[in-house]
Amino acid sequence: MPAAPEPEILAAFEAAKGFMPGDEGLALYAAAVEAAGLGLPLLEVGTYCGRSTILLADAARRAGVTALTLDHHRGSEEQQPGWDYHDPETVDPEIGLMDTLPAFRRTLHRAGLEEHVVALVGRSPQIAAFWNSPLGLVFVDGGHTDEHAGSDYEGWAPHVAEGGLLVIHDVFPDPVDEFTGQAPYRVYLRALKSGAFTEISDTGSLRVLRRTGTGF
Repeated sequence: MPAAPEPEILAAFEAAKGFMPGDEGLALYAAAVEAAGLGLPLLEVGTYCGRSTILLADAARRAGVTALTLDHHRGSEEQQPGWDYHDPETVDPEIGLMDTLPAFRRTLHRAGLEEHVVALVGRSPQIAAFWNSPLGLVFVDGGHTDEHAGSDYEGWAPHVAEGGLLVIHDVFPDPVDEFTGQAPYRVYLRALKSGAFTEISDTGSLRVLRRTGTGF
């Protein structure tokens, strides 16, 4: 039976600002618990306000490893003013730009998980360029353009250890979802075509793939 979070962790997840549905969160948690068994860090690309980070952090805590979460905290394309996913509460009133870092820190504090998370604040390609350590899990949930989703895959998928997991969120095969999910869908197809990954589960828009090969 898949691992499930304790009620207080699930409650913290549900109370946090974010977009991940509950069933996808449970699938992510089960994947994170499994991957944490490798004894390696778990990495999330795309933090927002820390909703899914709660799940990764608790899975990491259980295994005695660290959860890493990477974001520039200025919001992705669809979260900017004028778009459906924009939340005015995330805008820094002094500079007029989004800043989700304070909300993220409050989320972790309320969940009691701060000590199990390392926050990487910056652009994904810049950090990936000097990263040289294996990871038990990479969760791709950042920008939804081909440029951003593609660079997240290119920068981080090669660091997934043998037997580790690549998790991709917002995978929508229907072309009507071009703006919200077609780029992650194309990354998902690319991962399968590479021969490096084998799909092991799908829940809603969440895909879980295992590192089974070496090709990219």
